[in-house]
Amino acid sequence: MAFLKFNKSELVNLEYSLKREIILANKTGAYCNTSIVTCNTRRYHALLGVPVDKFDGKKYTLLNSLDESLTLRGKRFNLGIHCYGDIYEPRGHKYIVDFDADPVPCITYRIGEMVFRKRLLLTPDRDQLLISYELVKAPARVKLELRPFLSFRRMHDLTMENPAVNTACREIEGGAAFRLYEDFPELCMQLSPCGSSFRYAPLWYKGITYSDEMRRGFDCREDLWVPGDFELSLREGESVVFSASAQGEASSRGLKRRFQEALDKIGPITSFHDQLVRSADLMIRNREGRKQITAGFSWLSTGLLRETLVSLAGLTLYGKDDPREFEQILDNLIADNQERLYRRTTQVEAPLFMTVALQQYIAYTGDDAHIWKKYGKVLKGILESYLPGRRAEVTLHPNGLLWAQMDGVALSWMNAYINGRAVTERAGYQVETNALWYNAICFALAHENPAGAFARSFAPVKEQLEKNFQPAFWNASYGFLADYVDGSGQHLELRPNQLWAVSLDYQCVDDEVVSEVMRVVNAELVTRRGIRSLSPRDVRYKGVYEGSQVDRDLAYHNGCAFPYLLAQYAYASFNMMGANFIKRAEWLTEGFYEDLSKHGVGAFSELYDGDPPHEAHGAISSALTTSALLNINWLIAKYSKEV
Repeated sequence: MAFLKFNKSELVNLEYSLKREIILANKTGAYCNTSIVTCNTRRYHALLGVPVDKFDGKKYTLLNSLDESLTLRGKRFNLGIHCYGDIYEPRGHKYIVDFDADPVPCITYRIGEMVFRKRLLLTPDRDQLLISYELVKAPARVKLELRPFLSFRRMHDLTMENPAVNTACREIEGGAAFRLYEDFPELCMQLSPCGSSFRYAPLWYKGITYSDEMRRGFDCREDLWVPGDFELSLREGESVVFSASAQGEASSRGLKRRFQEALDKIGPITSFHDQLVRSADLMIRNREGRKQITAGFSWLSTGLLRETLVSLAGLTLYGKDDPREFEQILDNLIADNQERLYRRTTQVEAPLFMTVALQQYIAYTGDDAHIWKKYGKVLKGILESYLPGRRAEVTLHPNGLLWAQMDGVALSWMNAYINGRAVTERAGYQVETNALWYNAICFALAHENPAGAFARSFAPVKEQLEKNFQPAFWNASYGFLADYVDGSGQHLELRPNQLWAVSLDYQCVDDEVVSEVMRVVNAELVTRRGIRSLSPRDVRYKGVYEGSQVDRDLAYHNGCAFPYLLAQYAYASFNMMGANFIKRAEWLTEGFYEDLSKHGVGAFSELYDGDPPHEAHGAISSALTTSALLNINWLIAKYSKEV
């Protein structure tokens, strides 16, 4: 697709190209993440990062990078690129003439009369990277050298030259295998049959610098171990496939076939919706038959409670039309989160999103009876865990409202910290937590026997909420709901958390309040890249997510625009306007397609600046953002049928 293609003038401009990242992922949880010129700018960048089962499934980088060199008639050209402080060396990007991301990243180099092409691919069901190299054009035989840079460390860390590294080399078919440290998987590097040889010449490359980390004030330099290089000879028209695998050696004779078969399965991208669906599929990890959602690439975790519940319907139903997968992921989430669901969590609203996920499932499938039969007990258990004396972090008051407080702890999704202190602690009655609380109670009571024990316990709570929610949060003078209420009264910073109170299936506010809230949200929080986390009129507002870690943490929930909140904004708007909101909804989503050649190429970013031109930041591929856009597309299609 044209929007996933770059020309030579863009690629050779490092200020431009280093800000564009490619991300590949597969069902095992493996990933490949680097810039479009393959110069790593983050500690998270690697050609092969994998979950390591012996380390609780956390992600570790194995193959950091791979330098290619071409030698023609005695003259050598290095296609790699690394940063050492302020110096980039070698500067192989100057030979790049084309980059295309569909269906897989493809980089074309031109050096004089030579044209050389490489394509990167992760096999769908193994921790394996395949790179296809093709000598498209050459006046004579060319020597190709491949030099692997190994890291073998946790993705959040950096490594330095050390005596503990195991330098042993195991010869395997078509290559060599290495395990630098105990309990790591062995990295098997091989080439398809081509008369290649591996020359063992170990060396530490020191002081490699990650410019993105340097810009943010983080530790940014590391040493990488290079065990040697592969050497082979190619003639015009010949190709070879390189494999890096953390799941044992492969048959080198089958590497070309494996690459082509995996490429054929990917299929072309013919629309923006196709790109969304592909992104959604990559968020769903299926390691050893166990499905979970990865919150984002490359550094966000897999199996998070809140992120999974919020993105579940969008990724599995609206993206893939797969109710069975919805239930598989939800079942695994419930099994893994007993503590958070029923006893304690630092995001007090997170368990209550279970109701929203179930409501979305019912709206999509119409299978109300099945859902309540299977998950009703889970939901009732969650609600009962909020009764007095059950949780230390949240208390049910006689007025029916939930009071969340643990000194110094931010008990909501707005949980940034600076030097151990919460930026937005929000202790007290949180508006979104209590809106979700009311929605969950109403949903459960609608499915339970009104004469049963559960109904006898929760019907009075529902009545108290209906009496006290709106008086507690509504401020007629300001025309919106307080973000939270504590002992000093209403906190009237204008934030998006009130969207949940006006968009859920069961609402505890009057229609007039809904209308006023949406008017203010439209005027001050809505952008074309998401909903601002704070009004620009607030003195704490920071509209640009840049600078030091402190600067960015201050901005994270005090101005950044979050795309995932657009889904709730769309629900509220469609409820009010019906099909008349379709054009506005389309306008809100189109901007993200314009950004597919920025930040994460072909991916949908976690957050944006609150200020124009709304630059992308955070995780380059976000489950929440991808899900929200699929959700809005589903709503557009639903209401279009009514026109």
